[in-house]
Amino acid sequence: MKTNTIFKIKALAIFSFIWLFASCTNLDEVVLDEVLGENASNPAGALAAAYDRLGDGTFVDHGGVFSLQEYTTDEAILPTRGSDWGDGGKWRDMHEFTWKSDNAIVGDNWNKLTNGITRSLTAIQSIEESSIPEKKLFLAEAKGLLAYYLYTTLDLYGQAPYRDPMNPNAPLQILKADTQIDQLIKDVEALIPDLANMGEQQTHHGRFTKEAAYGFLATMYLNRAVFKDRFNAASNFNFNEAAVSGTGTDMDRVIYYTSLLINSGKYSLESDYFKNFARDNNNGKELIFAISQKIDYIRNGSNSFAYVCMERNQRTSAANRGTNAACTTPEFFATWDGNHDDPRFQQKYQYADGTWFMNDGTDVSTPATDIVPKSANLPWFHFNRGIQYGPQYGPILLASGSLEMTGNRIKVSPLYMEKSTTTRMDFTPSLTFKNPAQAVFAQNEINQGARIFKYEFDPEGGNGNSNVDIPLYRLGGIYTMRAEAYFRKGSPALAMDDLNKLRTSRKRESLYGNAPGKALTAIDQTVLYNEIGFELYWELYRRPQMIRFGKFDLAGTAKAASQPFRRVFPIPQSTIDVTKQFTQNQGYN
Repeated sequence: MKTNTIFKIKALAIFSFIWLFASCTNLDEVVLDEVLGENASNPAGALAAAYDRLGDGTFVDHGGVFSLQEYTTDEAILPTRGSDWGDGGKWRDMHEFTWKSDNAIVGDNWNKLTNGITRSLTAIQSIEESSIPEKKLFLAEAKGLLAYYLYTTLDLYGQAPYRDPMNPNAPLQILKADTQIDQLIKDVEALIPDLANMGEQQTHHGRFTKEAAYGFLATMYLNRAVFKDRFNAASNFNFNEAAVSGTGTDMDRVIYYTSLLINSGKYSLESDYFKNFARDNNNGKELIFAISQKIDYIRNGSNSFAYVCMERNQRTSAANRGTNAACTTPEFFATWDGNHDDPRFQQKYQYADGTWFMNDGTDVSTPATDIVPKSANLPWFHFNRGIQYGPQYGPILLASGSLEMTGNRIKVSPLYMEKSTTTRMDFTPSLTFKNPAQAVFAQNEINQGARIFKYEFDPEGGNGNSNVDIPLYRLGGIYTMRAEAYFRKGSPALAMDDLNKLRTSRKRESLYGNAPGKALTAIDQTVLYNEIGFELYWELYRRPQMIRFGKFDLAGTAKAASQPFRRVFPIPQSTIDVTKQFTQNQGYN
């Protein structure tokens, strides 16, 4: 998180601050462990700490909120691969729908999100008690972040803790999703007059601006019906209920807020879809609210979304490798049938001398002229982007510790799996588990699964660090929300117009003549559902989408049909053990 540049804080002091409630062991005490600034009464430092919780694993790591929003869906799965990724079954639990209240991922994400609530409340208290010139703006941002953490916690767990930040003796309150969603919407709408327009008052897409609020409000209205009737067995959610405020229905408000963003003139769709996820996307044309990442002495960003799919023998330089963990499922891959020429599906890389990396067995070498930033002159090899499947090719790391060369160029060779050296690196879209109910591969099967190379692998800071800003709201997603709202209001033609705007604005690489995506000629619910996936895959939106469309409970790869209670996660048992105000969510007792 670029907290030092957001608030121009030069001093970094990390210390403990006991205040609200414990997110992991004792909800009567909390250690707020990373406040930036001279002391906890520093309003800018307290607000920076609240922003910082967005990063540091929460929304930027595959084990964070991603694991709950994506590994539980058809877009992502992390199977046990031979001797790797067993970890007590915690990853498989996500996709097999066998998680319990003691699952480490469930508990860790609860801790992160409730710590975000704590930090936001601390910031509100600190700002309220200050007399700084930015008081009104900072207070609105802190309240916006509080709402965002609360909403995410309610979405995932159905409950969230809260205390009045201005009353040191305030009792702990347990907010419930079905009753709190309306208040959250009202709270965020009330903040808009005090928030800055993006670009004003030194704001940018890493700050909670008016535009971030519009995207957030559209999201809350889109999912309000689910929050109010989460366990409806038939998934017959009332998406056209009268709105909390303003005129019309929930879908009317989605259209209103998304239109404010689309018509603002501040954002435009990238013709190169993958620029949204590139290491230089800090000036991205679509980014409305994002987690600003930078390889520096504070946070160093997270490379997790790129690193997690790449195989160990896929090397962007002699100092980098992947980890061979996650892939997508056959179900999601199949939604792209007939759309492999969509610019969002896959993109080949072209070097400055005109060399294309085809990754099809025809490559002999690539230039060694691209150098990893801030490295000892290490040549930088670029893998292709998007959904990668089939046999893989690339550079080989020699025993000397350097990439194999041919003359002054990087040699390209067929690749084999690092931990199964006779197994060809063939990313098969199919997943052939011996036990169909368990996502477990034998050692010679660890190549399986089409991989998602959507986010650019940043080699600058080793395997784990990145300069890629992680979008939370971007213009492409705003179009999908408006399209869904139009469709649910009975205006399929308007929905198709928005989806076609996305399709035809994206263009393929020059290898394919910069051809734009092909327009749809008809639309139904299945087409709409698939198109949202094409635009937003791996962006932490799939679980809510599957619930809205009635697909989350269905059987799939390594997943039996599930009951509606699985639409939320259990409250961690460690929290219930020490805080009697919480009651366990239905189905988990």
